[in-house]
Amino acid sequence: MAEHGGDANSTGNARRSRLYDYVDTAISEQPETTGDPEYRRREFAVLLGEFRRTAVLVPVDEDDAPLVADFGGIRWIYAFSNEQSLARFALARGEGAREWAYQRWLGARLLDAVVPAVGVPCGVALDCADGEDGMVFPPVRGIVPDAVAVNVDGGTGDEK
Repeated sequence: MAEHGGDANSTGNARRSRLYDYVDTAISEQPETTGDPEYRRREFAVLLGEFRRTAVLVPVDEDDAPLVADFGGIRWIYAFSNEQSLARFALARGEGAREWAYQRWLGARLLDAVVPAVGVPCGVALDCADGEDGMVFPPVRGIVPDAVAVNVDGGTGDEK
């Protein structure tokens, strides 16, 4: 069945849903430049929300602990959006021939439960072998719980 209520092969005049009017309006109100900080914040918030709702692949060691790396004073948990991204990572490390064990976890579980359990400043590196298509979720307010965010004063909850 098609959106217009007829079967998929129907070629009659389809009535356009009112939702399309809202989409047209929303698109035309977006700033023309991606350099606008407010636009970039909203864009990141959308990506963060999508990550939180999505199951990602987390490579694990023989003890089922997530594979991590320390960089810049922060521990990063590796996560991948699909097996192809994980394979590119394995190849980039020169470890493409070995079997990679992984678990599927919701992004929200990583940020809300695993990151606080690590005990040191920790974030998530998503698809880190994919260059510009990769993404990092650092341990800051709004991404991880305030109790483990590095830009929050633990005693008062104020930003540093």
